[in-house]
Amino acid sequence: MIQQILFFIVLAGAGYLIAKRVGFIRSTISLGKKAEINDCKDERLRNVLLVAFGQKKMFKKFVPAFLHLFVYVGFLVINLEVLEFIIDGLAGTHRIFAPNLGGFYTALMNMFEFLAVAVLLACVVFLIRRNILRTKRLNLPDLAKWPRMDANIILFTEIILMIAILTMNATDQVLQSRNDHYTPTGSLFFSSFLLPLFQNMETGVLIIIERFAWWFHIIGILAFAVYVTYSKHLHIFLAFPNTYFAKLEPKGKMTNMPVVTNEVKSMLGLADANATPTTVEPGRFGAKDVNDLTWNNLMAAYSCTECGRCTEQCPANITGKKLSPRKIMMDTRDRMEDVGKSLQKGGPGLNDGKTLLNDYITKEEINACTSCNACVEACPVLINPLEIILELRRYVAMEESGAPPSWNSMFQNIETSFAPWKFSPSDRFNWSKES
Repeated sequence: MIQQILFFIVLAGAGYLIAKRVGFIRSTISLGKKAEINDCKDERLRNVLLVAFGQKKMFKKFVPAFLHLFVYVGFLVINLEVLEFIIDGLAGTHRIFAPNLGGFYTALMNMFEFLAVAVLLACVVFLIRRNILRTKRLNLPDLAKWPRMDANIILFTEIILMIAILTMNATDQVLQSRNDHYTPTGSLFFSSFLLPLFQNMETGVLIIIERFAWWFHIIGILAFAVYVTYSKHLHIFLAFPNTYFAKLEPKGKMTNMPVVTNEVKSMLGLADANATPTTVEPGRFGAKDVNDLTWNNLMAAYSCTECGRCTEQCPANITGKKLSPRKIMMDTRDRMEDVGKSLQKGGPGLNDGKTLLNDYITKEEINACTSCNACVEACPVLINPLEIILELRRYVAMEESGAPPSWNSMFQNIETSFAPWKFSPSDRFNWSKES
């Protein structure tokens, strides 16, 4: 009974912490502007199945994708066993499903163990790639300090949890022949390799080890679930809504401001004569802070996996510019977190004297962007850093008149000569006469 009460307290505590954190994340995402996204539902569901669930875009890099698939499938399938843990913990039973499922239970446990070993090996390889081989995109300056430590913490945690599963199953198999409380599971292939370590131990010691491994695993899983909500691994859950609400328009198509578009059409005499004139104030042009971005832009920042594929493909970053699309998403998330924590404490929130532009993301970074969409194409969960960059640049150009002088000259030439170069439109085809 004491064990059941203790388990309930641990379970309820983890549930409370997760619910509180989820509420915080929801409130920070709600800082963004409203955006109605309810079109093309079939295509959006297809994106969820192929990109989020099927990890289609991950397989552009086969080896890490193959290993990541093991970790991902292991996370989904092994956690099915947590259901048995929870029932056993609350009811005071032990392997409650084993007697009713029989041989099928043995097959399930062997599959869980196979995935546990696969996850363990994959995490070891990922640690080697990050810390010994030092894969470039995983060791760039924008991923220094906490983000790099966060990734290592998760990998080490996964390894320890998988070892706990195998240890628990191995000691359990030895105890099945010594204590009636331990329900027979049948032969478990991978944990059987550990049996020689435990067969000569006293029954009391084995019970302590088995119970410790059981408690360590379930507490570890619950702690992991809480930690994930503070980690970049939140993408485990947010990848699904993010791929559903991702932009479906062709890459390179920029989102225009209706107020500006209507004004330009009116100046050019292209306005619809039957259109009702709008009196709505345009508000801010572009984005200066997170509240100027849409809620799905902010959700994308929480969905970022920090894998660095976007930065690896960015031509500006490759040539040594300060722009890193990954940093753009991380900075947006950091700004949301800072504002959210301030509001949570009754502080000034968005009025803290800081803004996303300048204090988190510099003009040098956004001006380096070529708008090529390489980052958008590379992202495995359909995040669009370019949308944020363009909104920040739109604010600088239209609100601050702060675009670089060379850009202003180009804009003026386009306006007057319909081309980036300063020559008369009537001279545009003079080149053909010279030949």
